[in-house]
Amino acid sequence: MLPLLLAVLASSDDVTLIQRLKRRDPQALAELYDLYGRMAYALILRMVRDKSIAEDLVQEAFLRVWNRVHSIDGEKGSVGPWLLAIARNRAIDYLRSSEGRDRNVAVELDETDHASLYHEMEAGILHSDQVRRVKAAMDKLEPNHRTVMELAYFEGLSQSEMSAKMGQPLGTIKTWVRAALQSLRDELGVVAPSS
Repeated sequence: MLPLLLAVLASSDDVTLIQRLKRRDPQALAELYDLYGRMAYALILRMVRDKSIAEDLVQEAFLRVWNRVHSIDGEKGSVGPWLLAIARNRAIDYLRSSEGRDRNVAVELDETDHASLYHEMEAGILHSDQVRRVKAAMDKLEPNHRTVMELAYFEGLSQSEMSAKMGQPLGTIKTWVRAALQSLRDELGVVAPSS
């Protein structure tokens, strides 16, 4: 659900923050960390299930933002979703690495194991009407549609990998993904980008 939350949340201060980051203002990086550090950590921890690895991956994500901030257009994008996408990708890279596979890390989508981490994060973001709309849209998805969205986001699985994991034909998985995305677009009033 996090990527969908971030797609509808955008801070008007992001343009200024991005400009300051591009000028290499260390205070801007500190502010970015204050805004998104806890959320990035919670997201990564949810995926890798190891506190020290999550801390390292958060640090790598912020370093990557610092080093690549010139590639984001502050007028067209929001730094928060970009940062969290980087954090998510770092976690997926770790899980797919030999070190991650050797640890046999299983990603579970149950937040009860680390409820204290999510409580404060949710308190900060779950009060907006936009977030409630996204949650309601996710709740309306058919169970299989929700599952493929979660597998794609939290485990970074391709449609072929979802097919193998769920024991369903690839065509069925593709149909579920398309239907889930269309349903979310319809519920949220989001216009799909033209191909």
